[in-house]
Amino acid sequence: MNYREFKLERYFARYEFSVRYLLSPSDCESLSMQELLALADQECMELWHNLKLGYTESSGHPLLRDEAAAFYRELTARDMLIVNPEEGIFIAMQSLLEAGDEVIVLEPSYQSLREIPRALGCRVVSWPLTVREGRWQLDPEHLKAAFTPRTRMVIVNFPHNPTGFLPDRKAFLDLLALAEEKDVYLFSDEIYRLLEHDPSDRLPAAADCYHRAISLGGLSKSFGLPGLRLGWLATRDESARQKFVLMKDYTSICGSAPSEILGIIALRAKAQIVREKLALILENLKQARELFSRHEQMFQWLEPRGGSTAFPCLRADHAVDQFCLELVKDKNVMLLPGEVFDFPGNYFRIGLGRKNFAEGLALLEQFIQNR
Repeated sequence: MNYREFKLERYFARYEFSVRYLLSPSDCESLSMQELLALADQECMELWHNLKLGYTESSGHPLLRDEAAAFYRELTARDMLIVNPEEGIFIAMQSLLEAGDEVIVLEPSYQSLREIPRALGCRVVSWPLTVREGRWQLDPEHLKAAFTPRTRMVIVNFPHNPTGFLPDRKAFLDLLALAEEKDVYLFSDEIYRLLEHDPSDRLPAAADCYHRAISLGGLSKSFGLPGLRLGWLATRDESARQKFVLMKDYTSICGSAPSEILGIIALRAKAQIVREKLALILENLKQARELFSRHEQMFQWLEPRGGSTAFPCLRADHAVDQFCLELVKDKNVMLLPGEVFDFPGNYFRIGLGRKNFAEGLALLEQFIQNR
């Protein structure tokens, strides 16, 4: 397989650990080891202190699968496969897709979601979000028209990275019904689930609603724990799950023993962790909204409904990628140009989940005022 350069990851590799302020990350403020261990119950502390650094169960620690299954109404621990989130995308695509299949992908997207199918020899069909009436929207008719007899999978991500888009419940259930009518797989990246800005907008997990849906969950975004490299694939499709299990033997084989115990701690404390992350996002969102409203002649602010990112548009004449490069050079602040998503237009991603957001935002405003 011939994989193209992962533009987003290469952009972060260039700047992530060298600039002073990241205004573009999609993850929330990370927990320290001390903070996480302080949330552990007695059982987890005993597991941690007695942990041996040997191989772990390929499907994941039983307690970890139990905690992951608690996210779902219809699924049990048996339906969970513990993976690195990026590994989960690779495993699912590699297991279910073949050259010649057609795959419909919600755009803009995290590059893995479209690049892995392309590298496998699939025809990737874009289902783009568009801006109408000052907000991101989906066109369900576009999706219906994209289906052909060769369509094998639809790939979505809600809450959406990078736009923060979230469909209403009816639109989501209509999507699931269409996938069922066409008898195709639905791969649902739910890595930002629990970060709905209004909890009443939370969608059901796709795997709960449709037997050929695969839900990807994890701790990197909503929990602020990307360093654990911990997530899961959840599906009621036993045939698909068995394929995932076999494919994992060719990737990580099994998970990291320390990460699994730390993951159990995090999942048992999810209410507290997510509450704190969401509060930070909402405060940062308020500040971002105010700044972009002050400079609406330069930016079009597009309000997100969920997740930890937004995807506004630069109205200025010159390209957003040059704007981002000048911002790094002048203020040591990083924004992410939409070009890394291969998405047309002058959009850029702003990340709402970090504690030093206000400082970086103030420098962005200084940069704007000095132009």
